[in-house]
Amino acid sequence: MSECGKRLQNVVNNLMYLIKPGITTKEIDNKAELLIKKNKAEPSFKKVKGYFWSTCLSVNEQIVHTPPSLRVLKDTDVLTVDIGLCFNGYNTDYAITFPIKISNNKTDLFLLTGKKTLYKAIKKVKKGNYIGDISQVIQNEIEGNGYSIVPELTGHGIGKNLHEDPFVPCFLDVPIKETYRMTDGLVLAIEVIYTMKKGKMEYEKGSDWSIVTSDKSLSACFEHTVAITNKGSVILT
Repeated sequence: MSECGKRLQNVVNNLMYLIKPGITTKEIDNKAELLIKKNKAEPSFKKVKGYFWSTCLSVNEQIVHTPPSLRVLKDTDVLTVDIGLCFNGYNTDYAITFPIKISNNKTDLFLLTGKKTLYKAIKKVKKGNYIGDISQVIQNEIEGNGYSIVPELTGHGIGKNLHEDPFVPCFLDVPIKETYRMTDGLVLAIEVIYTMKKGKMEYEKGSDWSIVTSDKSLSACFEHTVAITNKGSVILT
């Protein structure tokens, strides 16, 4: 899985050079698939039943699971690139949200909060801690900065399958010690999924996959695949 993560980051690093105003999300997806195959790997997302693309490319109010399309990116857009790679039968998963070209202080602060929150949550990934430790950090950081988590959307375990137990919620609604206890060998895809205003979601009209904010406010997702080893936690992506 470590090698899988390295190959995924290689794909992401090369993909970023392509993303600019005027490109369609379908063109980004086509390039992503070529890069994945160049790394002698497979797109993890194509293994999800009914999903036929290598990436999820969500723009502005689109939160997650948005299929690539002929939508042309504008310089004022904010894009989430969510991508998974399968190598030698194992998967890794990664997501990042960023402005295409033009941003403002309000947007920059919103995105910086999510990025910082992810790394604070990752510090809780260690043997003997609980999934609730991760959830509590995410909820406290996101809500403490005036934003909203989307309770229906979570991180997850990952390995031979893209989505495995346990779920990793972005909120805590039970005592921490009643949540899953982490052990050596566990690998998690930790996702910080949040919105600028209310955390209510709905499916986008005309799509079986894309989830958007109900109030059309900006959303973001930051994700890393993290493994617990006997030497501590390791970010694989």
